[in-house]
Amino acid sequence: MSTDKERVLIAGGAIMGSFAAYYLRRLGFEGDITVIEADPTYVRSSTALSAASIRTQFGCPINIHMSLFGADLFRNITKEFGPDADIGFVERGYLIIGSEAQKAARSAGVAMQNAEGAQVAALNPDMAQKQFPWLNVSDIGIATYGLANEGWFDAWSLLQLVRSAARRLGVTYVTGRVDAVMVHGARATGVRMDDGTVLPGQWCINATGATAAHIVRDVLPPLPVEPRKRTAFSIKAPLAADNFPMLFDDSGAWIRPEGQGFIAGIAPDTAADPDATGDFEPSYDLLEDILWPALAHRVPALENLRMERAWAGHYEVNTLDHNAIIGPHDAIGNLFFMNGFSGHGVMHAPAAGRGIAECILWGKYQTLDLSPLGMKRIRSGTALHETVVY
Repeated sequence: MSTDKERVLIAGGAIMGSFAAYYLRRLGFEGDITVIEADPTYVRSSTALSAASIRTQFGCPINIHMSLFGADLFRNITKEFGPDADIGFVERGYLIIGSEAQKAARSAGVAMQNAEGAQVAALNPDMAQKQFPWLNVSDIGIATYGLANEGWFDAWSLLQLVRSAARRLGVTYVTGRVDAVMVHGARATGVRMDDGTVLPGQWCINATGATAAHIVRDVLPPLPVEPRKRTAFSIKAPLAADNFPMLFDDSGAWIRPEGQGFIAGIAPDTAADPDATGDFEPSYDLLEDILWPALAHRVPALENLRMERAWAGHYEVNTLDHNAIIGPHDAIGNLFFMNGFSGHGVMHAPAAGRGIAECILWGKYQTLDLSPLGMKRIRSGTALHETVVY
């Protein structure tokens, strides 16, 4: 157990850093917890700019279990944060479209997901069209639909809830930019700020999102985490949002209800998807050239959509395997990582934060074994590929 002489330094105060801080204190860490956030307005935070959704349809069992943990928290948010807590959680499934060629693999995926505790239905084209009459099923082989533990929520409200709860428990938030984690021998000794100030600490947690590689650039091997720009479009269309799912098309296009309309997006081609450091300008051409045609093909009513606004945020891609890097460095035991979630960070922040807290407090995971996502695979270059990536 911790003592009041120990200090945890958390670089990054958005959803990851805040959940780690919250669970550390709630589970009994007695020392100082200092969260360092470069921009307390969070205007460019991946948390605030995300599509804020949760799914259990993954290719890796550990990701399914992290989602089940998160969904349980979201569904019972008032039990964790009090009777007034509200993140607007809409529990409605992902509808993921697959081609005829993907049918066998996707069917096997559903069987694995359900065996791990998810509740996912495999629909043939007739079943999909009966349940979703607006759907063009002419070229699909399978559609999978989450029956529970999937949906979307207000990520900003979730961040404010957990941040406020952490502060009430005595966690300190300071404004500043971490330039580097300081390492001596096999121990992290603190962090150096971009103004040269040094903050000492017995534990260091890297929760800096898409820029995570920078602060550990002197620690080998290099962290394979890079920012990629993702543009979201707010649209209106002559289509009822009631009972509309989070739809992921096999073209890569996605769309879900938001307010009185929808939000939608699509990743650019790999060749047009460079490191996006500093680039938050929406890619408006994606809507006209790629996204709109894909949406109109899958949902003919979207031929008449109208864009209301657009914004761009950063997707923190793990270039090794599109999976998170969570837990202690295997050679620097007091340096922890919560990075590279590759588009599923907000949904997995509760499980990641609790896991980090358990490791610091008790030296091992207790709720979920997150060791498959550990740093050891990064150092050995042994990928754990997540195959269901958008």
